[in-house]
Amino acid sequence: MAKYEKGKIVRGTITCIEPYGAFVSFDEFYTGLIHISEISRGFVKDISDFVKVGERIYVEILDVDSEEAHLKLSIKNIRYRMNGKPRRRKIIETESGFKTLEKNLPIWIGKKLESIKKAEKSIDK
Repeated sequence: MAKYEKGKIVRGTITCIEPYGAFVSFDEFYTGLIHISEISRGFVKDISDFVKVGERIYVEILDVDSEEAHLKLSIKNIRYRMNGKPRRRKIIETESGFKTLEKNLPIWIGKKLESIKKAEKSIDK
């Protein structure tokens, strides 16, 4: 089984962006081109709005030229930035911290208990 074959989704690194497409490197032999028409289903004014040089993305292989070690690629039908892990964001603490929760939790519990009691009374009638 060949490492690169038509229809397969592989990961590569954007090495260059030109007005007509983005070049992708895979290993020491294979490179590929995502033509501007394969970037998005909609209008693409600037390819840099979709990918950046140095970014590692997933691409779909449309065609393989084994003699030239070149791939024709597409990202318009796949989630090309998926990486299996959710991005982690730094949690920024506010001055109030848990004080807001501490203050409001008894109020929320009281309101919920009231609504439960009202619901029980209406069922009993």
